[in-house]
Amino acid sequence: MKVLVAEDDRLTREGLVEVLEAEGYTVIAAPDGQEAIRLFQRESPQFVCLDIMMPSRSGYEACRSIRAISPDVPIIFISAKAEEIDRLVGFDLGADDFIVKPFSVREVVARIRAVARRCTAKQHPQVPDFQMHDLHVVPSELRARRGEQMIELSPRDVAILQLLFLNPGKVLDRNLIFRHAWGEDYFPNSRTLDQHISQLRKRIELDPRNPRIIQTIHGAGYRFDSE
Repeated sequence: MKVLVAEDDRLTREGLVEVLEAEGYTVIAAPDGQEAIRLFQRESPQFVCLDIMMPSRSGYEACRSIRAISPDVPIIFISAKAEEIDRLVGFDLGADDFIVKPFSVREVVARIRAVARRCTAKQHPQVPDFQMHDLHVVPSELRARRGEQMIELSPRDVAILQLLFLNPGKVLDRNLIFRHAWGEDYFPNSRTLDQHISQLRKRIELDPRNPRIIQTIHGAGYRFDSE
């Protein structure tokens, strides 16, 4: 899923890009409203994060222009403008959510996941659920369920699990998983993949030290055994 982030503060912009890429999103970044509009027209992202106070064109102006191009794309304002009138203007322009600075990483991730779930369910309702032992994966919701437990997943998590599910019993090498979950342009790094798998196991495995869903085949890659 592709996300457009428009933010004039370089450190905040780079921080948002880092957080979102770690969650598995493809991120394009703009330093001002005018560039945000241009990138939206060229890249067609699935949702948008906008600061309000930006040079050349404000976030409000960018939102209005983006809404004229795509009435349905989810838009989140992330801004230091915290007055009620600011939020009301944002929602009147068609924003789906409004996050006030300073913000926590957990808050941004949680609220962007909520937008991503709505977006994924709307745009990809045909992606079927699948079962990996006692784990029921729901791609359209970016979630998995085990009994009453609900587990949040990123698009990258879903991509990895889906690839393993579709290839039961096969050892999938790291390059294949990278291409599928990170994209063709991502430079492979075994440590990046291993760390991601480790974190994913902590959420989906009953015993992460003795994984049943994602098994490590040392020197070769990863495997899912359906039996």
